[in-house]
Amino acid sequence: MKKIGFILGMLAIGSISCMAKHVKPVLIPVPGSENVNVDTRLTIRFGSEPTVCDKGMIRIFDASTDLVVDSLDMSIPAGPTEPTKLPKAPYTLKPYVYDQPWHTNATIKPGSPSGTAAPTSDKYQLNIIGGFTDAFHFYPVITSGNTAEIYPHNNMLEYGKTYYVTVDPDVFMFGGKKFKGVSKKDGWRFTVKSQAPSKDVHRIVVSADGTGDFNTVQGAMDFIPEFTKDSYTVFVKNGDYEELVYFRNKSNVTIEGESRDGVYIHYPNNEVFNPHPFDVSTNEWAGTFPSRRAPFMMDNCRDMVLRNFTVATTCKGQAEGLLIMGERNIVKDVTVIGDGDALQVNGSVYLENCRIDGGGDTVLGRGPAFFKNCTLLSRGPFAYIRNGSANHGNVFVDCTFIGKSPRAVFARTNGTYPHCEFVLIDCVLDNIPDEGWEGITRGPYEYVRFWEYNSRCPDGTPVDLSRRAEGSKVLTMETDGSIVRAYSNPEFVLGWTPGQVR
Repeated sequence: MKKIGFILGMLAIGSISCMAKHVKPVLIPVPGSENVNVDTRLTIRFGSEPTVCDKGMIRIFDASTDLVVDSLDMSIPAGPTEPTKLPKAPYTLKPYVYDQPWHTNATIKPGSPSGTAAPTSDKYQLNIIGGFTDAFHFYPVITSGNTAEIYPHNNMLEYGKTYYVTVDPDVFMFGGKKFKGVSKKDGWRFTVKSQAPSKDVHRIVVSADGTGDFNTVQGAMDFIPEFTKDSYTVFVKNGDYEELVYFRNKSNVTIEGESRDGVYIHYPNNEVFNPHPFDVSTNEWAGTFPSRRAPFMMDNCRDMVLRNFTVATTCKGQAEGLLIMGERNIVKDVTVIGDGDALQVNGSVYLENCRIDGGGDTVLGRGPAFFKNCTLLSRGPFAYIRNGSANHGNVFVDCTFIGKSPRAVFARTNGTYPHCEFVLIDCVLDNIPDEGWEGITRGPYEYVRFWEYNSRCPDGTPVDLSRRAEGSKVLTMETDGSIVRAYSNPEFVLGWTPGQVR
């Protein structure tokens, strides 16, 4: 009986497997959908795990004219897989190009509707994100399990219009066979909402399932005007947000997740896939920073609040999870995961109750940054601080440092930044080498501040500080009380009080 039951069970499993291979793929947005968000992704759920091929086209057509408004050429590689140097920025001089022969003017304004991205001299997929015409490499399709997520170029769709999608048979394989594709007669049609949220709406909801104002964080941030003095809240519902987020010139915006672990913003990005331009001193916009390797980049922004979500890079290679450029910004209850670097701060930032997990030089940037009650994890040095004499560096109060290897010293320096500052006050140290710091043995280091006060073990006992590296300093209340009190105050470090920002 057991043998018969086993055979019947295996036959049932085989039947289910066979059915799975031949089940009709599910298309999202569901054909015939209305009120679809303008930043929708295109999703195909197969009966088994699909394979993405390196040929074929995915196209979006305006249903009223049958004209292509966006296309993805799968023969174009997503981005570099080996280190490379890009031309002087901007390297996408004509990032969006029509592929219809009847157009006399082949170029349009980057990011405006009704265009088709085409490769430039670097021969990789390109996408304009956040209005940054120094384009990003991106994956036109990302698979997870049985699902293929298709990423149209940003800002190609328009409110109030109906579109249909075609997918060439060459694009996917699944169940060991070539996908039959999606043609016009298959009717993958949908209609975008009639209009954008009212300009009077200052609370915007993002939901990955399409039930909010936008499907993506990027869509919401694109909606908010640059340099506006109005305040906005972007509320992000629990969900998986696999997207490259880049925005600039924003102020007075709170981006708040529904829950810290439930909102997961991530992308397989790094310095190889989206490297710095060859000339990093050439910025497209004054005050911006031409790095594009993090999954979440906040550039030339001020008076912003990031709260209650997780952001991560999901591939190996040097990449922060979060890059911040600007002034008077706050990060609270956020988990940041990077590979190599995890957090880069250029400009004043207050961080509270955050978890920052990286592989070495975990905290990078020019500061100043004040960390309160944060947990940091690192395999190599926790920081490579680059502040100059005009501002403070990184200060940690009531924080926990967890070393993930014997190389996890607090900070390193190489003489290029003689005013670098890394100060610990009342911190818990777990698996930190006895020397604590990379020794300061060469260069003009008289202004370096590698300081700590009242460092404790996880069990609450004092850390043995007798073997700290040359050039570092152990503060005591008897001789350095005024310094300890000053550095415990975020206003002293940042030049403003975090309570002044929402």
